[in-house]
Amino acid sequence: MLAPSRQTVSGPGRGILRLTPPAAVRHTAAVPACTLELKTIPHAPRDEIAGWLGAALKVKVHAPALDGRANEALLAFLADKLGVPPRAVVLVRGIKSRHKVVRIEGLDDDAVRARLNRPE
Repeated sequence: MLAPSRQTVSGPGRGILRLTPPAAVRHTAAVPACTLELKTIPHAPRDEIAGWLGAALKVKVHAPALDGRANEALLAFLADKLGVPPRAVVLVRGIKSRHKVVRIEGLDDDAVRARLNRPE
């Protein structure tokens, strides 16, 4: 196992020791991830996937678009549908818009489409 290298800082604040991780530790394996365009409809009768509108997925969310509740419900619903932990689904763009982009970590495009299109 490689040990971290030690580096002493000179100048103001001398004597501070910084530990730099070895080169083998700095680079981690790439985790599959993808982005997904959404068209959301808040305050719907229930949470459901309504289908595809071109490249965007249409998702209905029961929560109202108030204080970010619809965004939280949307991310939790997508994480549940995709079978990933809630922290793996992140809102990238569209906090106050019905057109949103989310990033899904741990799955690639093909896996996301396959999981969203499977019958329940």
